[in-house]
Amino acid sequence: MTTITRTEDLARFVEAAKSAPYVTVDTEFLRERTYWSKLCLIQLAIPPASTAKEPGGEAVLVDPLAEGLSLEPLYDLFRHKSTVKVFHAARQDLEIFFHDAKLFPEPLFDTQVAAMVCGFGEQVGYETLVRKIARASLDKSSRFTDWSRRPLSDAQKSYALADVTHLRVIYEFLSGELARNNRESWLAEEIAVLEDPETYITRPEDAWLKVRTRTNSPRFLALLRELARFRETYAQERNIPRSRVFKDDAMIELASTKPASESDLGRSRLLLREARRGDIAAGILAAVKAGLEARELPQPKKEAPGKPGNAALSDLLRVLLKAKADEAGVAPKLIASSSELDAIATGERDLPALKGWRADVFGQDALRLASGEIALSAGDGLVRVVPAG
Repeated sequence: MTTITRTEDLARFVEAAKSAPYVTVDTEFLRERTYWSKLCLIQLAIPPASTAKEPGGEAVLVDPLAEGLSLEPLYDLFRHKSTVKVFHAARQDLEIFFHDAKLFPEPLFDTQVAAMVCGFGEQVGYETLVRKIARASLDKSSRFTDWSRRPLSDAQKSYALADVTHLRVIYEFLSGELARNNRESWLAEEIAVLEDPETYITRPEDAWLKVRTRTNSPRFLALLRELARFRETYAQERNIPRSRVFKDDAMIELASTKPASESDLGRSRLLLREARRGDIAAGILAAVKAGLEARELPQPKKEAPGKPGNAALSDLLRVLLKAKADEAGVAPKLIASSSELDAIATGERDLPALKGWRADVFGQDALRLASGEIALSAGDGLVRVVPAG
């Protein structure tokens, strides 16, 4: 089990990887004590048939915590478009590389997304694919471990390497299935979302949109907006978790009670003790003041007016989705969410479910069903689309 700790050794492995058709990649990281994920380990593997020479072999660990190690050779590999970079459930990995190096690996292949396109179910886990495709099992004893501590044990290293060695078999199977079913373009649409910087950018001014609340008063929402803006900015600048500033329930309490002084903060039931004084307290009070004085108030999202038959149409669309997903061998949630089905039933048309490959598989028939052009028929245990009337 080779662990790379020097830039020149990483560069040599990368040169070998550039001659391979693909490289499998995974990371181990910590985020419990920071806002940004702390990269602790990188795993890389190239196909057994590769002509890679030592050092590095066909699978290696890269220690980003090693003193003096530069990851620039790895980023050079990420920019090398002749070698496919293969991840499983890539979103968190990509977020790390985007924030650290402002780049995305290209070209990119995500085996979790590919598995959903190939009919392996929704949000299928790596362990499931290892079992079903690679016909192997994983030792998960090191799953919950502190990857920042050194030295790493042999058990940790074995666990980490398994996340990229089995991935080679999985990638080759799924890429073959996509080619056989002519669905590479389907995957490409999903990868485009993963490679969109907007997927990974959290703007403080928009942070309030992720806070769940039952109160839709515009003034309350203005207070929530300013409190969430302060919390996000404070957490990002100091690289600490949002919950270390204050939690969502405390934020909702603050937006309701509108504290005007530190003594008011002292009466909070939910605010952390550290947040009742100092910089955080000052920030809270300033945010509350800004929310109370704001002239531009957020407006609660208006629900679409109810239309006769909407609930029934939503139910019919769910039946159609299940039938079409089964027919195509695709996870239903990859095609359309429950909220999208409800939106179609109320007349919305600017929806992902009605665009691209989803329109071919489901969206076009969904619109026909909504307009009364087609109907659903059941027989022999199957649901079929038939002309209306």
